[in-house]
Amino acid sequence: MAKKEDAKLDWREERRFRAWDLHQQGWKQRDIATALGVSDGAVSQWLARARAGGVDDLHNRPHPGASPRLTEQQRQRIPALLARGAEHYGFLGNVWTSQRVAEVIERTFGVRYNVSHVRRLLYALGFSVQKPQLTATQRDEAAIATWVHEDLPAIKKKR
Repeated sequence: MAKKEDAKLDWREERRFRAWDLHQQGWKQRDIATALGVSDGAVSQWLARARAGGVDDLHNRPHPGASPRLTEQQRQRIPALLARGAEHYGFLGNVWTSQRVAEVIERTFGVRYNVSHVRRLLYALGFSVQKPQLTATQRDEAAIATWVHEDLPAIKKKR
């Protein structure tokens, strides 16, 4: 089953071909626009496209969008850069944030990205949001283990 967006594009394409057919039958541009419920300018553009590049130019064209700032090889290097750790790049604490990743990308590749785009880029590379586990700096693991094995059984209620 076709997606809703594909169906919408298909009827638009069909409308352009219908305009060309009506033009070939001798209809005036204004009459074609009225019949198809579009502006005169739209019909004018469609007919000009068909005349200049042939009827095949009336087919849907993919929208290319902006070209990526990083090459595919540069994108694939990002996980290795992050594996070195944040402290390797002079950050305090070994925690990665989108802002820090953006700075490393700019330093390494000379490409500046918005923080929100860095999040999308990292997600596309397979990274996910992680919340650091907070522990007290004065935590003494040996004292905790002693308490659990010696003191806790002594104060636990017995049956």
